[in-house]
Amino acid sequence: MTQTHPTFAEKLIAWQKQHGRHNLAWQVSDPYQIWLSEIMLQQTQVVTVSEYFPRFIEKFPTVQDLANAEQDEVLALWQGLGYYSRARNLHFAAQQICHDFGGVFPENRESLQQLKGVGRSTAAAIAAFAFGKRETILDGNVKRILCRIFALDGEGKAFENQLWDFAEILLPENSSEMSAYTQGLMDLGATVCQRKPNCAICPMADICQAKQQDRIAELPRKKSVKVQEMTLYWLILRDKNRIFLQKRPQKGIWAGLYCVPCFENGADFHNYLRDKQMDFDDLHECATISHRLTHRVLEIIPYECDCKNAAFSANFNENDGIWVDLTDLPQYGLPKPLQQYLA
Repeated sequence: MTQTHPTFAEKLIAWQKQHGRHNLAWQVSDPYQIWLSEIMLQQTQVVTVSEYFPRFIEKFPTVQDLANAEQDEVLALWQGLGYYSRARNLHFAAQQICHDFGGVFPENRESLQQLKGVGRSTAAAIAAFAFGKRETILDGNVKRILCRIFALDGEGKAFENQLWDFAEILLPENSSEMSAYTQGLMDLGATVCQRKPNCAICPMADICQAKQQDRIAELPRKKSVKVQEMTLYWLILRDKNRIFLQKRPQKGIWAGLYCVPCFENGADFHNYLRDKQMDFDDLHECATISHRLTHRVLEIIPYECDCKNAAFSANFNENDGIWVDLTDLPQYGLPKPLQQYLA
């Protein structure tokens, strides 16, 4: 893994300047906006982030505005982006920047990695884009690029450490080129060297060893991910134009969001009904919802109940949750499957 192609950085920078993406809203020098976009872009496509990013900047134009916001405000604005731990970490990290760094973004990767939710690759991207630091990113797209172009094969932590070392060797000497180089890696992985690559337009086709060895489909080696199946029971309580919501715990599925009463097993569901003096036979079972998370497939069984009796609906008070008017739902961060169900 010591052999490198001397023109890799030069080829990539030249290609990015001519064919790369240049009109993204977050292609600025402001480290706050760069950080925000990098967190949003984790596990999320550019086209989706392009919708959310302007709304976030309008609502929270500075890191101080974000730090001073309520978590519920942040989660409500994040609704639909998924991976909600990113939003909670974003809010916490904004407070770190204000409290620990005097409201000023740190310029080096090591300090940036102290921020909640910021790993080495994200910290490197911020340092490269905002401050021209010679730091390499190494997300899934970049790993795919390196493994293919240089026919690198392996797995596990030791191999990943080798990839980090190799990626650092490839960095351009001139720090003024770091923005174009880093964006080039992102653009190449997102638009050309995808899972199904478009080798015909790849600037690295002439040096790509996986192409020469006919190993593109095999590199990088694919991880086997075990998917867990999980059944959830929803209790959907309606009172005219209101619905009953509970704030989820800060850990676990949909942490910190608002959801209808949700149970992971039938026993807890029936105990809750008994506690609220409800009869299971009065509930209407609706069509099961299937929802995929990263490593889980959720089978959600919704049960609806129309709380026509005012005294009955009073059983569900502020100690249990809140009654929310359907027109006010956009103010609350809801899990995506519930948002779709209620729509």
